[in-house]
Amino acid sequence: MRHVAIVGSGPAGYYTAEALQKAEDIAIDVIDRLPVPYGLIRTGVAPDHQSIKAVSRRYEGVALTDNVRFVGHVSVGGDVGIDELTDLYDAVVLATGAPHDRPLDIPGADRPGVIGSAAFVGWYNGHPDFAALDPPLDAPGVVVIGNGNVALDVARILAKTPAEFAGSDIVAHARDALSASAVREIHILGRRGPHQIAMTPKELGELGHLERASPRVDPADLPPEGDDAMLEPGMRKSVTHLRSFAANPVAKPVTIDFDFFAMPVAIEGNGRAQRVIVERTELDADLRSHGTGETYAIEAGLVVSCIGYQTPPIPGVPYEHGRGRFASDEGRILPGLYAVGWARRGPSGTIGTNKPDGARIAELVLEDIGRGAGKAGRAGLDALLASRGVAPVTFRDWRRIEAAEVAAAIDGNPREKFTSVEAMLAAIGR
Repeated sequence: MRHVAIVGSGPAGYYTAEALQKAEDIAIDVIDRLPVPYGLIRTGVAPDHQSIKAVSRRYEGVALTDNVRFVGHVSVGGDVGIDELTDLYDAVVLATGAPHDRPLDIPGADRPGVIGSAAFVGWYNGHPDFAALDPPLDAPGVVVIGNGNVALDVARILAKTPAEFAGSDIVAHARDALSASAVREIHILGRRGPHQIAMTPKELGELGHLERASPRVDPADLPPEGDDAMLEPGMRKSVTHLRSFAANPVAKPVTIDFDFFAMPVAIEGNGRAQRVIVERTELDADLRSHGTGETYAIEAGLVVSCIGYQTPPIPGVPYEHGRGRFASDEGRILPGLYAVGWARRGPSGTIGTNKPDGARIAELVLEDIGRGAGKAGRAGLDALLASRGVAPVTFRDWRRIEAAEVAAAIDGNPREKFTSVEAMLAAIGR
């Protein structure tokens, strides 16, 4: 029997497990530090995007196969070390994602009220690490830094009415805080222009259908319309949305302003964030942005930085600090140790990008381990954890947690997520 441990139960982890479980004589343990599976699907995808979250049912099908096991509430680096896992398993695959924010390196970034998107998204999605975040929503202005889909998610969630969250799985503390929010002016800052955004048409289009919020684009920021012909079709659709926002401004109580050619250079305030100093930029021939020296200020009591993520290092595992990911040769880190998904390639691509990535890493693993080395695998892990008083959460336990969340749902929502590990464990009698 061959034994593989996958550290991380998000999309990359389960796509890798799906590819591996089709092989003969193999047992796969998917280990996660939280008592609940699915990683980014549960706590990263926007709560009002339930169609995307539905992919978890595919992962559930993998988890219920005879040779795949969920091992929840087990901390790698705490309850068990990487070196111990590589001793117990023929292969260990790191699918830990990139859950940490890339630092915002400007003066004032450490002021209260400046929050990374991983933390803010985790707050409204009920991640236990961020449930107590309490972002300041008491000022009318918010600045969202970044020109990707995460920035759009943050702006949309801030702009929605309570009624618009019906059918979502936004958590109660966020729903209540947002219903009392004083936010009325949301600025999305991008260092470059409309042709350089990383926003997809669906997410942009949603902004045009919000009940109380209207997106706005300065027509002067748009390039000549004929230049759109050079764009790939998806980008062309996205820019078409921006042109529509510029041509058809609608007066609503909340505004979402796209500030293109805008680079934040400082965050000021008396004891907290109160304004963002922005420098106007221009693009050179290589489409790189450069400051022009012209600045302006945006009043903002909350600043959300959506400029990227990084994988946290693990002691003893080679790491590329400049890129925020594990150092590997196309997924091979060390003998018996691999990386997949964002932990391998950095925070790029969609959820679906992890499927071919997982399949490729599974191929490498099966090629490298052959028929296995007779290691202890899951039996060895169980014995080790038992000796340390660690009781893993099983997939059956997770389904009991899920049932309790579904039973607690209100207002037509699919579930009311538990936001603390203690509440999750209490649902299974621990």
